Amino acid sequence: MMAPGQIFCVIEPVDMRRGMESLSQWIQTSLGTTPCDGTADAFSNRSKTRLKLLIWDGTGVWCWGARLAKNAEAC
Repeated sequence: MMAPGQIFCVIEPVDMRRGMESLSQWIQTSLGTTPCDGTADAFSNRSKTRLKLLIWDGTGVWCWGARLAKNAEAC
């Protein structure tokens, strides 16, 4: 897997029900770039409890998601 050349952190909250195609479209219309340009794009929801990352690995784009814990001891 190739390391991304740049990582863009999107400040605007995103609906986490959006999938890879919808987030890719957002990147194209809002940033004027494509998800296949060697960058990684990080998205979060309004409450900052979920994270999605779109990243190009050299052969395709993948979408990674995570729920963020407010308290690591609670996990």
